[in-house]
Amino acid sequence: MPVQRLKEYLDREGVPYTIVTHPPAYTAQETAAAAHVSGQELAKTVIVKLDGRMAMVVLPANHRVDLNHLKHAVGADRVEFATEEEFASAFPECDLGAMPPFGNLFGMRTLVEDDLALDETIAFNAGSHTELMRLAYTDYERLAQPEIFDGPERR
Repeated sequence: MPVQRLKEYLDREGVPYTIVTHPPAYTAQETAAAAHVSGQELAKTVIVKLDGRMAMVVLPANHRVDLNHLKHAVGADRVEFATEEEFASAFPECDLGAMPPFGNLFGMRTLVEDDLALDETIAFNAGSHTELMRLAYTDYERLAQPEIFDGPERR
């Protein structure tokens, strides 16, 4: 069952979505393979601290967070990864590492790498390691209201 708060939010807003059940997977690439979703379409959520405040970075599963690039892209003085101990209590309904990319539902700034904004749909963990949710990217952007940042150039 997806995170109840997210499901209720999407239902209230009339947003169509699908839920994809898959075998347990714990990394973004494993999840993409288990759910038969491309690593480009699957969004992973990484929790960072920007100048000491928690923020959610959302990027394609086949990308990595470049802290130095992120620091410059968002104008922060200091950027670091948050530890699981630091952010676990912010997501009480979620399995650790399976947070959906809706920072607005968890009182957190949401930053999305621009490559995800190019996709027609977005798929992401729905709060567990066995379910994905898929919806139109335009609906995601309208509801989550993320800040789009330029990702680092790929080689």
